[in-house]
Amino acid sequence: MKIQQALKMAYKSILGNKGRSALTMLGIIIGIASVMTIVSTVSGMNKKTMEMYEAMGSNKVTVSASLYDGRDVFKDLYDYCLKLGDYVEGVTPNSSFSATVVYGAKNSANMEQAYYGESDPSRPAEMPPTLYFGSDQYGVCNNLTIAKGREISFLDVEQYAQVCVLGAQTAEIFFNYADPVGQIMQVNGMPYTVIGVYAPRGEGDNFSYMDNLMVFPYTTSRTLSPGQTSFSEFSVKARSASAAVEATSRITGFLSGFITEQNGWFWVENQNQYQQSNNEYTTMLSLVLGGIAAISLLVGGIGIMNIMLVTVTERTREIGIRRAIGAQRSSIVAQFLIEAAMLCGIGGIVGILVGTAGSVILSTILIQITVYPPTWVTAAAFALSVALGLLFGSYPAVKAAKLQPVEALRAE
Repeated sequence: MKIQQALKMAYKSILGNKGRSALTMLGIIIGIASVMTIVSTVSGMNKKTMEMYEAMGSNKVTVSASLYDGRDVFKDLYDYCLKLGDYVEGVTPNSSFSATVVYGAKNSANMEQAYYGESDPSRPAEMPPTLYFGSDQYGVCNNLTIAKGREISFLDVEQYAQVCVLGAQTAEIFFNYADPVGQIMQVNGMPYTVIGVYAPRGEGDNFSYMDNLMVFPYTTSRTLSPGQTSFSEFSVKARSASAAVEATSRITGFLSGFITEQNGWFWVENQNQYQQSNNEYTTMLSLVLGGIAAISLLVGGIGIMNIMLVTVTERTREIGIRRAIGAQRSSIVAQFLIEAAMLCGIGGIVGILVGTAGSVILSTILIQITVYPPTWVTAAAFALSVALGLLFGSYPAVKAAKLQPVEALRAE
């Protein structure tokens, strides 16, 4: 029997029992849609998390170190990192502090409950900025680039200059659409000149809080945060993932040379480990949830096998007639396998459509981004549905082919 004839017969058989065929496909539809939705949503979550890691700066080494006598570790660490130019791009303190920032009518002390006007409700709440002390390499270490003006310089640090650089969100909150560069803001009552504005790290509310910051030369801590005479948290930016491993090792060796259990403490950690751990976690989560959803595919496959066995019973006489006039067993097997594969293939196509819609809706609700299933997931889902038809349809097909013509013709 030709393939075209088998396809035509399978199509007529499915249309002849529309209700039964629809119910039989339901398990495949639910299974394919569930697996696609889960895999796509988890993939979107992983992508979003990686974007946030990238926005904060990849290939970072976090250093925590302190001496019990209160001496500052940063100057020694800064000088040492300059010698690691092949591995390190920059180093900066990673310390925040609290202060009241005022410019014109805007006051950070009153911002937590302040919102933009109803004329533009899409704009976010006016939240007070996070204030950081940083070195001349703060932007490099935190994946920030200057959009206007300039970065904090080495001379600014050395001369205790009363200057600051604003994040994109902070500039928008305090200055709206005006150019902040050159303007003077009051920080705890002291004047600080805005010398630059960082470019946004990304789009959407998920990045806006990361852009709501102000950076000051770390030497100004003497006036802005008098109780803070030294720093214990630092960020080191490595040139690559492999360089981060080498930098971690070398910095650990350097610090162990003058910080002991008797005079202080320290630890050094490669931040890429968090990204790797996140990838491993989301992969495991995707496999577990996908495996649970795949159970419905197994149930759907069993339903296909059951319906195909019923079909064989209903068409016993037809099979007997075909065998009596010379049809080969392989033709009988091919006919029922094609019918099972077509049944699952149609269910797979519907499942893909439902799964795509589910991915878009669920990702929009859970992670506020629109995620479409990757092409390989769609192709794999369709191939899996057809494979299920062939797998679970094989037993009924073989059973039909083994029917003896005489016994089959006697069937009522």
